[in-house]
Amino acid sequence: MDRLKGKVAIVIGAGQSEGEAVGNGRATTIRFVQEGASVLAVDRNVNSAQESLSMASDVDAGSVAIQADVEISRSLELAIDAAMSRWGRIDVLHYNVGVSIMAGEQTLELLTDDVFDRVNAINLRGAIMAAKYVQPIMRKQRSGVVINVASITAVETRTPLVAYRTSKAGMIAFTQQFAMENAEYGIRANAILPGLMETAMAVDTRMHLTGRSREDIVAERNSRVPLRSRGGTGWDVANAALFLASDEASFITGVSLPVDGGSLVKIGW
Repeated sequence: MDRLKGKVAIVIGAGQSEGEAVGNGRATTIRFVQEGASVLAVDRNVNSAQESLSMASDVDAGSVAIQADVEISRSLELAIDAAMSRWGRIDVLHYNVGVSIMAGEQTLELLTDDVFDRVNAINLRGAIMAAKYVQPIMRKQRSGVVINVASITAVETRTPLVAYRTSKAGMIAFTQQFAMENAEYGIRANAILPGLMETAMAVDTRMHLTGRSREDIVAERNSRVPLRSRGGTGWDVANAALFLASDEASFITGVSLPVDGGSLVKIGW
């Protein structure tokens, strides 16, 4: 239970949207705290981020929640400044913010400038700017880990969500570039590619938009997962993030790790 003991982690997207299932960001926040990290839990909804911290068992009193809007780069910079003021170092930056179907129509025929720009501002630009602000800190430390939560949709071609898919593909490309530009400083950067997950964002959002039942949506998604025909959970993503953040992954950088129950392997099967 001490895999991140003594480390300072920033989780951007530490809260979650409303729903029954735990989200990736909340689960990751909880796991980081449980493993000994002091966590700056960042979210547009600071109360949701604080709730994530309160759900961690034996919560570290040093962990705090802070409000920031990833569409406003200055607020990300201020959040990172707050972490430095409090702890004097940053060991892990975990970017988990994303918007998908809630952003609006994203088929090419219906896509608008506003929808494309908003999706990419939240999913991609926020990750890039957050990394920009921690880079000089981690370079000075000559250590650090950046983890970006992308999606298997960056690789597979089934999704009609043009803005979402391109933003996640861009995130992988940026993660690889950041990894290579910072390897000499001992900084690692990796992406996580969740597949069909049973999270509030993936399931509850679709319930509200389509009027379909939870059971129907979950069953349809599960049928597409090779491993046990069951979707993943926020805890699956959180455990992958924990591994990548820990010293156990000290020789791993520039990778895109699918957490998808074999969905990408199934392509071409």
